[in-house]
Amino acid sequence: MSIQTIKQAFYKSVPVMAGYIVLGIGFGILMRNSGYGVIWAAAMSIFIYAGSMQYVGVGLLAGGASVITTVITTIMVNARHLFYSISMIDKYKNAGKYKPYMIFALTDETYSLLCDGKAPEGIEPDKYRFLVSLFDHSYWVIGSIIGNLIGAVLPFSTAGIEFSMTALFIASFTEQWLSSKDHIPALTGLICTFLCLVVFGRDNFMIPAMLLITLVLTFLRKREEGAL
Repeated sequence: MSIQTIKQAFYKSVPVMAGYIVLGIGFGILMRNSGYGVIWAAAMSIFIYAGSMQYVGVGLLAGGASVITTVITTIMVNARHLFYSISMIDKYKNAGKYKPYMIFALTDETYSLLCDGKAPEGIEPDKYRFLVSLFDHSYWVIGSIIGNLIGAVLPFSTAGIEFSMTALFIASFTEQWLSSKDHIPALTGLICTFLCLVVFGRDNFMIPAMLLITLVLTFLRKREEGAL
C-alpha cells in the first residue's frame, strides 16, 4: 500500500480515534473491576469488537449468563448492523481479500466515515476503506488495554460508565445529520423507533424497531431505483 493511502486513511480515522481510545479505556476499566485482566480485555476487543455489546458482555460474563442468553442479547444489541451491511454491499463487493475483515470491522463509527462511498482522488477505494477500518479497530484495542492497566493501579468507580456508548451514538448521529443533505434515513430511524417504543415498551421495542426501519428503507430504496 502507498504511503499516501495510509496517510489519507489515518486522517479520516482521527475523529474516531478520539472517541474510541476514551471509550476503550472505559471498557478496560470495567473489565478490570469485574475481575478480568488485560488479556481478556484485549481478546474481546480484537475478536469481538462490538462496542456496546462488549460493555453488556462484561455483565454477562460476571453474571455467568447462559449461551442462549448471550446469543439473544447479542442479536438484540447489534441488530442495527444489518442496516450497515445492506447499504455497504455495493461498496464492498469488489474488495477481494480485504472484504472479510471490512465486514467484521464495520462498526457504527466506521460506517459513519465510509457510508458516502467516497475515497480521496488517486487512492484505491478498497485499500483506503480497509485501512480506515483497521485504524479504528486498533484505537479500540489500544484504549481497552490502557484502561485495563489503569484499572489495575487506580481505584475507579464504574457507575454510569455504560452511558458512554449512548453518548457516542448520539455524536455519530449528529455528525451524519450535519454532513448529509439527505435526512430521510435519520428521520426514518427516529420515527420508527419512537413508534415501536410507544407500542412495545422500553424492554421490547428494539427488534420491532429494527424490522420496521428495514422495511421502510427497503421500500424507499426500491422506489428510488424505480424512479431512475
